[in-house]
Amino acid sequence: MKIGILGYGNLGRGVEFAVKENPNTELAAVFTRRNPADLKIATENVPVVKVDDAENWQDKIDVMILCGGSATDLPKQTPQFAKFFNVIDSFDTHAKIPEHFAAVDAAAKNSNHVAIISVGWDPGLFSLARVYSNAILPGGNDYTFWGKGVSQGHSDAIRRISGVKNAKQYTIPIDAALDAVRAGKNPELSTREKHLRECFVVLEEGADAKKVEQEIKTMPNYFSDYDTTVHFISEEELQKNHSGLAHGGFVIRSGKTGENKKHNHIVEFNLKLDSNPEFTASVLVAYARAAYKFSQEKNFGCKTVLDIPPAYLSNLDGAQLRAHLL
Repeated sequence: MKIGILGYGNLGRGVEFAVKENPNTELAAVFTRRNPADLKIATENVPVVKVDDAENWQDKIDVMILCGGSATDLPKQTPQFAKFFNVIDSFDTHAKIPEHFAAVDAAAKNSNHVAIISVGWDPGLFSLARVYSNAILPGGNDYTFWGKGVSQGHSDAIRRISGVKNAKQYTIPIDAALDAVRAGKNPELSTREKHLRECFVVLEEGADAKKVEQEIKTMPNYFSDYDTTVHFISEEELQKNHSGLAHGGFVIRSGKTGENKKHNHIVEFNLKLDSNPEFTASVLVAYARAAYKFSQEKNFGCKTVLDIPPAYLSNLDGAQLRAHLL
């Protein structure tokens, strides 16, 4: 399976290393908006190509993994490149997934390609955990907590604000809410009662700090529904104290069964990640395998993780899966 990477930031580099770890995958090319001559990648003898020339690679790539941001890149890039390639993206603006799906589905079906969107851990693996636990415990409540960790999408959204030079955003669960859920109290929690958001921002010279702070705190789908703290710091402090990319979180379903619903059950799926982009990249490469299999079956159009049989992610065949992982 020949993989193309479009975008070579933290996520793109993670995909490059994930390809090396997966059998029967090969990196065909990296596509960039930068000057290809200025970009040094970790894999020898793999070309770096200007993104404008990507269409010329249609016959050389089985799956193109799109590594742009959800705020402004992927809403345009995924429908565009689904016209030419089987594609995977990590679009993570939950509220806009239905409209993103519709746009990508139309492009993929019209060109006989497969697109799998919103691949990662949330949306992605956490989505699967929610569906499984809902199906098993129909009488219950869902809770999703993220962090404490760096959100790539939220950090990217801050960096797109005029006057911002660099930024990191931490998502922080509120302990009292998490403890109540794990205790089986089934609390009714608003968005604001579950998480805090903490931002560390480096401003461009002459930027208006109050204006930037206001734009962050009122940004819909990202910060407006949360208690958000914004710290303005130097680039040196950001690099010294906030260079990591750890993240993680919890999906919890609390449900009752039996006569008079007297038995309570807690289903919890959690992740603790040293590197958010490297783990997300590993999920993307696994789902690239599924996209390739769907393409061979001519099962075209847009899919999400909810549409993919688990066996399609694996390099093992059915007999091996039944013998060793079932």
